[in-house]
Amino acid sequence: MIETWTRRMAIGLLAATALTAPAFAAEKITAVVIDGYPAKALWVKEFSEFFIPEVDKRLAETGNYEMDWQESYGGAIVKPKGVLEGVKLGLGDIGIVTTIFHNSKLPSQALSAVTPFVSSDSQAVAKAVDEIAKEFPTMQKEFEAQNQVYLATGVVLDTYQPFSSKEITGLKDLEGMKVAGAGMNLRYLEGIKDAAGVRGGLTDFYNMVQTGLTDAALLWPEAAKTFKIAEVAPYMLKADLGAVNSKTITVNKDYWDGLPDEVKSVLQEVAVEYRDHVAGIAMDRAGESRDAYVASGGTIVEMSAEDRMAWAEAMPNIALEWAKGLDDAGEPGTEMLNAYMGKLKDAGFEPVRDWAAELSN
Repeated sequence: MIETWTRRMAIGLLAATALTAPAFAAEKITAVVIDGYPAKALWVKEFSEFFIPEVDKRLAETGNYEMDWQESYGGAIVKPKGVLEGVKLGLGDIGIVTTIFHNSKLPSQALSAVTPFVSSDSQAVAKAVDEIAKEFPTMQKEFEAQNQVYLATGVVLDTYQPFSSKEITGLKDLEGMKVAGAGMNLRYLEGIKDAAGVRGGLTDFYNMVQTGLTDAALLWPEAAKTFKIAEVAPYMLKADLGAVNSKTITVNKDYWDGLPDEVKSVLQEVAVEYRDHVAGIAMDRAGESRDAYVASGGTIVEMSAEDRMAWAEAMPNIALEWAKGLDDAGEPGTEMLNAYMGKLKDAGFEPVRDWAAELSN
């Protein structure tokens, strides 16, 4: 009897232990995410609210791994222009790189920037650029040279527009203006008489216009709303210069090499979904942001089709220069440009100026 009772007690204890013991613990992986822009910036906000939860949800399905996210934005680790270098050096494991600041190191990322007046559809442009990045090795090689692994390219703006402290109704009003911009979009001004581009970042534009350093700035309505641009630049010329890819999610190469394959796959999958998610929000918010700009005291004037054509025709063919520059470096620049323009035409977009068609002339 004593032996039977003892055996039953042992079985009971084992059963109780099985019920109360914790499940097999997932391996915890730390991920430091960096961007120099503040948490309120659209792409940063959605990284926190979409990308991170989606990765967590997918990893929870197997329970093998759990991410310990450590987010650092707004200049705590790097300034907006310092994300590329920060990820390269391992100051961050994952970064949202603003590629327009790095035309010399990431020349192929300027593909949509060198082809203005083609499409103002963020989703179409994001998809086309990301497909080019995966069909041609050039973009990924550029990030590899910066000790980084490319995940996906994002488009966070529906289209660049000029915002001015002075009334603007057409192309002629831009003559003689000093216009703030970043990267390749400064070259859009080269065909406009006496107009001058002044380099700056999105977080600088308000002060640049307010202090009179510039008369205007090239940015997009959602950013104009977020950064209260109507207070200093109450005139927007709806020129629809086009959507531009300007953000790329990258991972430090040394960190990436140490990640389990399951985590790598989830990061790659979610990066593409984040790409489409953010581009979709940019499109959804475009109209709302324009309304908010007007409600804040802004005035919007639509540029005529004739002025848009005149602006496009006045510009140097920066797409041709871009393609030849890559060709000369041994990269397939001409092929990439042709493929990109072809993708957007196939998607139903008719360019004001067909930049690729001039390659054969």
